[in-house]
Amino acid sequence: MTRKSKLLEMHNVGIVVESLDNAISFFEEIGLTLEGRMVVEGEWAGRVTGLGNQSVEIAMMVTPDGHTRLELSRYLTPHTIADHRTAPVNSLGYLRIMFRVDNLDELLPRLAKHGAELVGEVVQFEGMYRLCYIRGTEGLLIGLAEQLGNKTATDILENS
Repeated sequence: MTRKSKLLEMHNVGIVVESLDNAISFFEEIGLTLEGRMVVEGEWAGRVTGLGNQSVEIAMMVTPDGHTRLELSRYLTPHTIADHRTAPVNSLGYLRIMFRVDNLDELLPRLAKHGAELVGEVVQFEGMYRLCYIRGTEGLLIGLAEQLGNKTATDILENS
């Protein structure tokens, strides 16, 4: 009898960008740390992605708790063929990544210096979070949440 596989952790989320340097700077400003940067290439890598012989420069960013990573990729070959960065939040597929931060009012002006723009406005949710979406580096949609107390969204879901 085969043992059923179990999920161990979410390791990373991948985002394709045009400029690794700009993306690294932007995500460092949010609070992630560059864990490493390298070029991954060759036929073996293309077998994983289905792209054939590929060359991609990646930068792995890690959250302060060390549990979650953001893999930034810049494809050298083959060239990117689609651009979904300006898709609205109700589009199908990857839309945004959300980070919990501790001081939204201090962070937003710093991110604006990196070209970030507020999508709508900063709103309060159930007295638990202050939330907003921004268009960050390269137009990527990023959510930011500042927790206001000890109650979390998980508490609401468990009690509904």
